[in-house]
Amino acid sequence: MPRIPDQTDGEPPSRRGRPPEPICDTVGVTHRTWLEPLRRRLAASGLTLDELVSRSGYSKTRLSELLRGKGYYPGWEMTYSVVKVLDIPPWPLRRLWTAAAREAEKNDTWIEDGIHAVQPLGPEAPPLAHLAFRQVMTHPYTAYAQAFLQTHGRARRVVAETLDILWLNWPEATSSSNTPRHAWDLLRSKVMARAETHDGHPDLRATALRTTAVAQSISLDDQMDRIARMTIFFEAVSRLPDDQMDVTVLRFLCNIDEEAVPGIIGLPPAITHSLTRHARGALHSLHPDTGTDTDTLE
Repeated sequence: MPRIPDQTDGEPPSRRGRPPEPICDTVGVTHRTWLEPLRRRLAASGLTLDELVSRSGYSKTRLSELLRGKGYYPGWEMTYSVVKVLDIPPWPLRRLWTAAAREAEKNDTWIEDGIHAVQPLGPEAPPLAHLAFRQVMTHPYTAYAQAFLQTHGRARRVVAETLDILWLNWPEATSSSNTPRHAWDLLRSKVMARAETHDGHPDLRATALRTTAVAQSISLDDQMDRIARMTIFFEAVSRLPDDQMDVTVLRFLCNIDEEAVPGIIGLPPAITHSLTRHARGALHSLHPDTGTDTDTLE
């Protein structure tokens, strides 16, 4: 009786077939957001492209283009066929697919026709831990995003995208030694990818108009003076190191309680307190005349 080869014989299973070619440089930001985890899931599954072809029902050429983001933006029916084979949660991926379709200038009719071509997905079933995380983090995440993106609508979309990406990669996120930090880094990258810049730094100057200090102005002259001072202050904030800026924005602009900040950004309270202290010192050095504003950062 011939010996049955084990996994050490010949080429290891992880090397079967050729891996997909790299994602095209022309792929949009939101398109890449769902394409990258889909490719990772395919790599982790060990399936070859030929096996994906046989299970999805689409040709190798079309699937290869989908996996690279090459050519026309893929329809939901073909995308869903791959999602189903790889056992990826379809709800967050469909939302990301829809957002990327709009980024690719597909109209609502094209999007809706694609969605209706696939059987209904049924009720959403996120992991309970993800659901709890979303409930706790939606408010501070949205406040932080709005500080840089100005409008509540843009902030909500970025936060929703971040939370959907976390759901897609929830096993990876929870296997991290620090899930809140993993999530915060993801949110920050999504916000900064869309934030306006000024002299190579995030542009926070417009946030001066939304501060409590400006809202409490007692006259037009007082308001203009406060706007000028707060604009200088927030321009200085934008030049702080990343963690110092984040803590400053959360506490001073978003009015997040001091005790909640460590859990939001995934850093110990002692480090967060140290970041606040260093931020205050740096702001005094950059603009000594804003000292009365930084006094609120206790």
